[in-house]
Amino acid sequence: MAYAAPPVETVVHLIRHGKVHNPSNVRYGRAPGFHLSELGRAQAKAAGAHLRDAGQPLAALVSSPLERAVETAELIGGELGMALTARDERVTEAHNRFDGLHRWAFLQPWHWHRLYNPWRPSWAEPFGDVAARMLAAIGDLRERHAGTAVAIVSHQAPIWIARQAFERPGVPWLGAVRCTQASITSLRFDGDRYVGHMYWAPAV
Repeated sequence: MAYAAPPVETVVHLIRHGKVHNPSNVRYGRAPGFHLSELGRAQAKAAGAHLRDAGQPLAALVSSPLERAVETAELIGGELGMALTARDERVTEAHNRFDGLHRWAFLQPWHWHRLYNPWRPSWAEPFGDVAARMLAAIGDLRERHAGTAVAIVSHQAPIWIARQAFERPGVPWLGAVRCTQASITSLRFDGDRYVGHMYWAPAV
């Protein structure tokens, strides 16, 4: 019988950006010009220190092109002694029709016509579209860097949608999962098989 080498674990760290400076409480979404606050910078550095102390070097560090994600990735890279590998549009924030408005603008009656279908959702990029682009980005990194650890700095909705796509495929999107600022959701793969995740969040 021919010897079959055991599968090698690949880890994809999905990292949410740190806290944003947003004194006007705007739903910033994909809007340009929103940067990390001082707390957000500290959170990003803590995430980088956590990855450094874990002792598994990153083969790639990829970021959403939005400022807050790039800044988070660069601060993480600074802790790890590595540069940002690439900016990938596929891991950017989900489009939302309320971008640029106050966070609670959807409560105003003249916006209610947008809220007719929470399962799509009717006011934003469909969950299935977000999942497809995130899984494509994750798949490319897994194929290119099999048996290593890689990191993607993204945003809350794309991260929890991607995690659900692995853990509950075919199930309608149901609420939020843990994904606090600068948190790390580490997806683990045994060869091509998803085997679970680990979660870490900064204390700052």
